[in-house]
Amino acid sequence: MAQTTPNHTQTVSGWAAQDTSGHISPYTFKRRENGDTDVTIDILYCGVCHTDLHQAKNDWGITMYPIVPGHEITGIIRKVGKKVEGFKVGDRAGIGCLAASCLDCEFCRSSQENYCDKMQFTYNGVFWDGSITYGGYSNVIVSDYRYVVHVPENLPMDAAAPLLCAGITVFTPLKDHNLIESPRKKIGVVGLGGLGHVAVKFGKAFGHHVTVISTSPSKEKEARERLGADDFIVSTNPTHMQAGRRTLDFILNTVSAGHSLGPILGLLKVNGTMVIVGAPGSLLELPAFSLIFGKSTVKGGIIGGMKETQEMMDLCGKHNITCDIEVVKPDNINKAFQRLAANDVKYRFVIDIAGSRSSL
Repeated sequence: MAQTTPNHTQTVSGWAAQDTSGHISPYTFKRRENGDTDVTIDILYCGVCHTDLHQAKNDWGITMYPIVPGHEITGIIRKVGKKVEGFKVGDRAGIGCLAASCLDCEFCRSSQENYCDKMQFTYNGVFWDGSITYGGYSNVIVSDYRYVVHVPENLPMDAAAPLLCAGITVFTPLKDHNLIESPRKKIGVVGLGGLGHVAVKFGKAFGHHVTVISTSPSKEKEARERLGADDFIVSTNPTHMQAGRRTLDFILNTVSAGHSLGPILGLLKVNGTMVIVGAPGSLLELPAFSLIFGKSTVKGGIIGGMKETQEMMDLCGKHNITCDIEVVKPDNINKAFQRLAANDVKYRFVIDIAGSRSSL
């Protein structure tokens, strides 16, 4: 059983996995009362991340059952603590992956809470009070306001939800490499899934030439016509790969399956950078000569800090960027999991938590 404290008196309805089958079923549990620095949010929508599937099945060996997944949350604030700043009742709010951090280390002080050694996640983490965190597959959540962002008024709450994980995951590397307001660059996006499709949208909104790199020739039409990609490279086609050799300034690799980085690095210009944001369950292959002869850099990254997440949301509002989604009801979560495992979604499932309560 998950730990609770005497302050956990709010009865909440949700959906949880109870064991390694990963099967999601209705689950009633307790959340803490709204504290001085907390906001209580009525959840409208919650995105389904591939991480949810991994955690539900304990693929990484760290799951604490029962687990209530969900870290792409949008909803409406209905209660605020007396020390909360910048939020009020009725605000449109979003919660991503972070639930807590130490607030005092070099990373927290520099708005990089996502790299704090004591960082805890929105679900399957341990909050400051010792309780295990439960995520957005539920009708209500209580969060410290410092881990909450505003959702722009012009963005639909369902299609905005995956921005809280997928969006910030691909936004942060672009910002880190000065690609938000820089002169036009040639950037590549490896993989056209939940992360990749948002990366293409960001790249185009920021004025860059975007090339999608994929193993699936069938995705070229949607990459070009639906998302506005400028070029498309089939990574299993030697002719395509040779034609693209040393043409890209920057590559964002979103693939979550094991693969060799060597051929992809060959697409970078000398001094180019590849950032890996996918999370393969198997080892990646990195041939040394691909690095040596290209003077290449390979980096990784995980989501972003809270200041950066709000910046990302504001830019999405400015450029009208949302995720392409398929909305499902809570009783279809298990079917969504099955389809997600089979890569049968364009491009993100979002659970309609509120149902008829929501018209946003």
